[in-house]
This record gives sequence, C-alpha cells and structure tokens, in this order.
Amino acid sequence: MSKATSHPFLINKDVEGNYRLTVRETRYNSQGYPLISAHLQTELFRTANEARSFAKQNFRAEAGQFTTK
Repeated sequence: MSKATSHPFLINKDVEGNYRLTVRETRYNSQGYPLISAHLQTELFRTANEARSFAKQNFRAEAGQFTTK
C-alpha cells in the first residue's frame, strides 16, 4: 500500500489576492485505493507564510507538507 500524500496542505491565491488553505486527507478503501478529501478553510491570509503558520499551529503541519499546485 502506498503512503499518504506527501503534501496534505495546499496554499492557493484567490482572485481577490488573498491566500487560502486547503487541508487534504487521504484514506484507503478495502482494495488499497486512495480516497482524497479536500477541505477549504474559511480563513483568509495576506501572505502564504501566514497560511503556513496557521497550518502549523492548528493542524500540526511540518515543513515539506505544503504545496502551491
């Protein structure tokens, strides 16, 4: 069975210029197929670093778990 996605935190910039954080969760069905759920957080951030800090404080995120794609 493969391991969970190495980037469970997605940081995107919206059309207004705010940064948004999406938390992704990977689960596996009985055949080992990954099922990925994505939850967009309601908070808006001025910078990507603010979004990273929020994830570290609230979701115990670690360096290397973030992506922008």
